[in-house]
Amino acid sequence: MNRKFHIKKGDMVFVNAGEEKGKTGKVLSVDRKKERAIVEGLNMVSKHTKPNAKNPQGGIIKQEAGIHISNLQVVDPVKGGPTRIGRRIGENGKLVRYAKKSGEEIK
Repeated sequence: MNRKFHIKKGDMVFVNAGEEKGKTGKVLSVDRKKERAIVEGLNMVSKHTKPNAKNPQGGIIKQEAGIHISNLQVVDPVKGGPTRIGRRIGENGKLVRYAKKSGEEIK
């Protein structure tokens, strides 16, 4: 259940399937249990809210919903398009992620 994902918070990702196909955005959070990621500005849903301290009027608010991580690919930092992710030992001896397209290390 708790396996390593190719996507982390802060990554720029490309959506390769679903209603938002072809769009890119920044990952705001990753839900490891549900295997979903929330991407900034994508997969917007309407949520009905009761009046509260934060929103005294109540009403309908738009917010991002999760996208399954199998439908996301990390954007290559050099070439700009979607790429697969590999893992290798970096100079400091730690495991680092790299883009398979360009070979460039991903932060």
